[in-house]
Amino acid sequence: MTQTIFTESDVTTLRSNFDAAGQGHVFNFWDTLTSEQQQVFYNQLVDLDVTRVNQIYDTAVKGAAACASAQAASVEPLPTDVTDSVLTADASKVEEWTTLGLKLIAEGKVAVILMAGGQGTRLGSSAPKGCYDINLPSGKTLFQLQAERILKVQELARARFQVKDQVVVPWYIMTSGPTHAPTFSFFEQNNYFGLDKSNVIFFEQGTLPCLTMDGKILLEEKGKVAIAPDGNGGIYRALHSKGVIASLKERGILYSHCYCVDNCLARVADPVFIGYSASKKSDCGVKVVGKSKPEEPVGVVCLKDKKYGVLEYSEISKELSEMRRPDGTLAFNAANIVNHLFSTAFLERVPDFAHELEYHIAKKKIKHTDLESGEQIAPKAINGMKMECFVFDVFPYAHNLSVLEVARKEEFSPLKNAPGSGVDCPETSRHDILSQQSRFIEAAGGKIAAKDGGESLEIEVSPLVSYAGEGLECVKGKSILSPAVIETLEDLNKIMS
Repeated sequence: MTQTIFTESDVTTLRSNFDAAGQGHVFNFWDTLTSEQQQVFYNQLVDLDVTRVNQIYDTAVKGAAACASAQAASVEPLPTDVTDSVLTADASKVEEWTTLGLKLIAEGKVAVILMAGGQGTRLGSSAPKGCYDINLPSGKTLFQLQAERILKVQELARARFQVKDQVVVPWYIMTSGPTHAPTFSFFEQNNYFGLDKSNVIFFEQGTLPCLTMDGKILLEEKGKVAIAPDGNGGIYRALHSKGVIASLKERGILYSHCYCVDNCLARVADPVFIGYSASKKSDCGVKVVGKSKPEEPVGVVCLKDKKYGVLEYSEISKELSEMRRPDGTLAFNAANIVNHLFSTAFLERVPDFAHELEYHIAKKKIKHTDLESGEQIAPKAINGMKMECFVFDVFPYAHNLSVLEVARKEEFSPLKNAPGSGVDCPETSRHDILSQQSRFIEAAGGKIAAKDGGESLEIEVSPLVSYAGEGLECVKGKSILSPAVIETLEDLNKIMS
């Protein structure tokens, strides 16, 4: 935030700008503020592009109206020539993608961008969601699991291509106002989970003012605008304004794997996905899973008005959700899991069309200050809106988009809901990780047996030991005693019989 000591002339100019934009009411209580309060408020207002706020509001309102009147005919399934699936691809083809992905990683041309601005509020935690412990036997948090996957994929690339120097996959972590300081502190306290701190870069996403239904800026306090994060699509503006694009170019990065922190099964810097997208010369790659059922409440990647986009579950009709292809599969089956690969060239040109991006309206109960009485009000009914841009809003501008379907049980287990919810919650995340790692052992020819006649069949395999089931050949024909946490191959040797 700009820290400028203002003059009376500065305030006059700033007030004129807000008046001209129809937002002059934000100065209603200016004369009642102390000089210190005025300084803080001035610094907030001078950083606020009020013309852009009005533009975003106008675009969002028009977009909402267009969406409400959209016809089913404007929506089509994805063309088959832009989609592939690891579920049906030949093993040789998957290996080809893997090799290309590892080669790009070994050459230092791949980065990871993590969207980690969310708090664990619904989980009963005020900490950043990435700090959450899903009760694995090891006690590892989401951040630690993802850091260890980066460490392992660096090692795999280095070994595959016999790189003498260290292989580096830089990790750019997007935080938000409430999560920035605690996220940084968490990584410091944990020594960056073994990663070189110079290759872990934190940057903060932007915010937008909260508005009334007719587009007027709400005041949280007499000297403070009510603000909210600008959605995960705010990543594009932040990448430019926080110097991330410049950093990517300086490092020679060609592709960035972008994903959301709450997926405990996310294959970070996934060589298969990287190699697949690169082989297609994609500027935008999208990883999806098949819908579990027609009515599953997920957005689907499709064509909207002949352009790539995501049809939210609230927008899709029963008829469209149940439509099937000639082979019997769902026509709208590509469930969006917020997992993408972007070329640096694509990210670099986002400002060329940023003004066209459609922001989405979230109607909310927003605490605010009454402009006449100055009293703070906690409304009992919806009184305003927050505006968000989604990460998939750039899809229509991709020159070459490709979509890769992966197995849900191997790569998608989101953490959304409170403990005990039974779906997308800590218990399901824990179950999905442990089930996957048991499959790793069994696929390598091992058998899991409980210690001393017990019933527990829980095996946790550290990402440092195996990224996606590889490197476990030593278990073939052996029994692995459970429960166990395997942090090294030596740990594994100790519990085999």
